[in-house]
Amino acid sequence: MSDLKSRFEAAVANSKNLSERPDNATLLKIYALYKQATTGDNAEKKPGFGDMVGRAKWDAWSGCKGTSSDDAMQQYVDLIESLS
Repeated sequence: MSDLKSRFEAAVANSKNLSERPDNATLLKIYALYKQATTGDNAEKKPGFGDMVGRAKWDAWSGCKGTSSDDAMQQYVDLIESLS
């Protein structure tokens, strides 16, 4: 396993134990980087207007389109470290 992958997995574990809950914009960024790192570009159908949370998540993930898995992992690790 690469060093980046192990640091990413540690950051995922740390994200569940942050001292205080990040604001919604930061939570969306965490979600988007996680999805981009683990799944790649968003190919899912955009949720309807009734699903505001789903739409926000979809938009955040789509904003990472074109980011490589390794870049997304590194950004995720950096973001979680900055919040810890």
